[in-house]
Amino acid sequence: QVQLVESGGGLVQPGGSLRLSCAASGSIFSISAMGWYRQAPGQQRELVATVISDVGTKYTDSVKGRFTISRDKAKNTVSLQMNDLKPEDTAAYYCNADVQSAWNVFDNYWGQGTQVTVSS
Repeated sequence: QVQLVESGGGLVQPGGSLRLSCAASGSIFSISAMGWYRQAPGQQRELVATVISDVGTKYTDSVKGRFTISRDKAKNTVSLQMNDLKPEDTAAYYCNADVQSAWNVFDNYWGQGTQVTVSS
């Protein structure tokens, strides 16, 4: 089994910054993709940013130039630096990972979510 544990959410004023972190643990052989999704009340969950092994990074258009995703493959962690936050960034943010287990089982995992609220 694999667990994803997020940290770093909170309340911030417009224009402020937050850093989200996610650590994967458990029976992990490799992670092919690791990233962040978000879901605002009444909205569908959407991709924010992801790191795909041997491919690169992908961002949704609304966060390009403001958010930066980084991954530490050795530690199985991914972080999301969020700058110039806007009220429309308010959502629950979820870590996601495509994992190959030690038993060669491929599966997709979600973290429990961390709330980001941007408000004055």
